[in-house]
Amino acid sequence: MGRNQYTCGAVTGALLVLGLCLGRGSEDGIKKKEITYEKTNEFFKEFIKRHGSVVCKELLQGFNMNDPVDKKKIEELKLFQTVCVNYVRDAVEIVEQLIK
Repeated sequence: MGRNQYTCGAVTGALLVLGLCLGRGSEDGIKKKEITYEKTNEFFKEFIKRHGSVVCKELLQGFNMNDPVDKKKIEELKLFQTVCVNYVRDAVEIVEQLIK
């Protein structure tokens, strides 16, 4: 989000999907909200198990996307094309399992 590198974009997108699929509507009770929180925590646990973090900067080996030198290194290492693709794939896979 804006290259601040807090939460990985794949994680953010996955949580949006969980909220859309499982979240509480205006006619739903509080129990539905608790189920969504449960699934969100399961998502975090599984993603961290697979990748060690949900923090973008950590997932990009500590490189800062706002630093021109680091950004160049990210591009040279092709991190967006290699590791980020795995984060997106795994986020989708985890969400699919959680909404079944």
